[in-house]
Amino acid sequence: MKEITEVIALFLGFVGWILIFISLQDQYWKESTTEGSVITTSTIYENLWMSCASDSTGIYNCRDFPSLFALPGYIQASRALMIAAIVFGTFGLAATLTGMKCSKIGGENYILKGRIAAIGGVFFLLQGLSTMIAISWYAANITQEFFDQFYPGTKYEIGEGLYIGWSSATLAICGGSCLLCACKFKSPDEKIPYRYQQSSRGHALSTVQTSQTVPSNYGRNAYV
Repeated sequence: MKEITEVIALFLGFVGWILIFISLQDQYWKESTTEGSVITTSTIYENLWMSCASDSTGIYNCRDFPSLFALPGYIQASRALMIAAIVFGTFGLAATLTGMKCSKIGGENYILKGRIAAIGGVFFLLQGLSTMIAISWYAANITQEFFDQFYPGTKYEIGEGLYIGWSSATLAICGGSCLLCACKFKSPDEKIPYRYQQSSRGHALSTVQTSQTVPSNYGRNAYV
């Protein structure tokens, strides 16, 4: 049961790690809304790295953000958190592969391997939390601007890249939780056997019996 749980946790963490790259490559983190517009001539969509615009004929043009310090604070924080999630996921995969019981890496010291696997689970949890915070923070700013009646700029809606990021965070958190739960399981052969110790009472009885069977050198007449 423990081996199956570890394999499932590794699979969930790996898929969540791959989805981070897919989410970062997706250009549709937010897309300009058509709410209140009768005729839409162009669509603007952005992610953490670039802004793109497409017209009704299908021609689109993209440009990278010119300056890091000119970006809003939440975009800078989301970039840092997503990069941190990739790093946490890399360490989590390495630790899980080393600490899995069915893996030959690291020898057969299962106590040490279990601790390494638990560390991998913690890294997966950190990966999922970092991704979840970055995606949710980005989405919160989109919704705040959308429902602000006095916001003068272009209003956006949540794009598909954010949904991919949420899926990545959920899978990573589930994988880390499964891995930590697997480290608490104990198979019957891992239990410490109880060492039977002979009771001191039995030893005393045997001593008494031995003393009673020792023949006496004196007869009954010696005590008369």
